[in-house]
Amino acid sequence: MEMQPILVSVVAVLTAISIGVFVFMLFPARKAASEPVVEMQQSAVLQHPRSSVGTTLAGAAPRGYVGWLEKQIIYAGRPAGWSVPRLITWKILLTALAILIGFLFVSVGGPQPFKVFLAVAATVLLFFLPDVLINSRAHDRQEAIQRALPDTLDQMTIAVEAGLGFDSAMAKAARNGEGPLAEELVRVLQDMSIGRTRRDAFGELQHRTKSEDLRRFVRAIIQADAYGVAIGGVLRVQAGEMRTKRRQRAEEQAQKVTVKILFPLIFCLLPVMFIVILTPAVIGIINQFSS
Repeated sequence: MEMQPILVSVVAVLTAISIGVFVFMLFPARKAASEPVVEMQQSAVLQHPRSSVGTTLAGAAPRGYVGWLEKQIIYAGRPAGWSVPRLITWKILLTALAILIGFLFVSVGGPQPFKVFLAVAATVLLFFLPDVLINSRAHDRQEAIQRALPDTLDQMTIAVEAGLGFDSAMAKAARNGEGPLAEELVRVLQDMSIGRTRRDAFGELQHRTKSEDLRRFVRAIIQADAYGVAIGGVLRVQAGEMRTKRRQRAEEQAQKVTVKILFPLIFCLLPVMFIVILTPAVIGIINQFSS
């Protein structure tokens, strides 16, 4: 009987390790030739001198998984303290902590199937927690960029039509705006101020975002700069398209409300309503028959 908690804990540990290996296998080692910037940043991360343990763990992880983490960090705006070695280190530490706590939890009072399930579930959740956090932060930032893009393009269009140059209009929109889109525009201006061409600066912006609207705008600006098209006309067309897309997305979300509210209505509101309405009638019927 004393060996049962140890055996159950060993099974839980092996299950957590097998799940982690399976997740790593989902990201095979490969080189993305179409994204050299991400590959260069990934190699720079693996040579990070501050965390030898984290760098070793990042070097042992599959390249596809490390590349995915680096993309999420870039999309999240490279927040302070968030790096690939540190994320992988936290994954290992949280998993080890979950295994230790799960072992103690299962050992106290004897092993039970429900306890084993809770221990394994907690281990899996803590293993994926850093990935979920960085992915959520990247998603929120890209959504903020997409929401702010139409208004920013309107400001730039008004400034260009008033006589400002494209770079001055972009600087004015960045100063007046706030949020991740203004930060990205400021970074583009900084890249151009150190001698990079407009094409290269906007190309880097395209790699730092996964918002399809912003990427479409960047491609339009690059093509206009290459072929000598008037920037004012391009901005006017892009601003109109972004406003139309924002209105269409709002209408789509409004149409989804009726479907999304169906499950809370059925499982939360209707049972309470039935209890409130039918309870007095049921009590009255019981009292009538009992008397």
